[in-house]
Amino acid sequence: MKKEISIKKIKSDAEKMFKEGKYYCSEAIIASIKDNFELEMPDEMIAMASGFPVGIGKSKCVCGAVSGGIMTLGYFFGRTKGSSPQDTRSIKTLEMANELQQNFKDNHKVLCCSVLTKGMDMASGEHKGQCVSFTGEIAESVSKMIVRELDFVNTDEIEV
Repeated sequence: MKKEISIKKIKSDAEKMFKEGKYYCSEAIIASIKDNFELEMPDEMIAMASGFPVGIGKSKCVCGAVSGGIMTLGYFFGRTKGSSPQDTRSIKTLEMANELQQNFKDNHKVLCCSVLTKGMDMASGEHKGQCVSFTGEIAESVSKMIVRELDFVNTDEIEV
């Protein structure tokens, strides 16, 4: 795993993957972070995000980008063995997931896809442009949290 990454590149890559139609929002976030951190993560982790776009299976509930971001936080900080709710990994992951969703709500008032896209044609440029932007925003936010918590280096901040 790389410990020195460019958060700007992660954001840009996630946006590009979505915009070009390679992936939906949740998948693009995981794929971009996987690629940029050079994670030994199976591609099936990207596939696990495939049901979250358009508010979980096109139900327009929770924003798929937020869901993909939370999945990514779980990969880095979540638990892999059953334990108690007092498990520090469980507590930390819940705190970080809450921070991510709260930041998104602070920026956009809601997490609900149907409210975020109200009045937009699903096939229109406006809808896709907004979702590309949300994808980049969440990829950037998650990357910043990973860098902060694991004391990694954001190469964007290195002075030349």
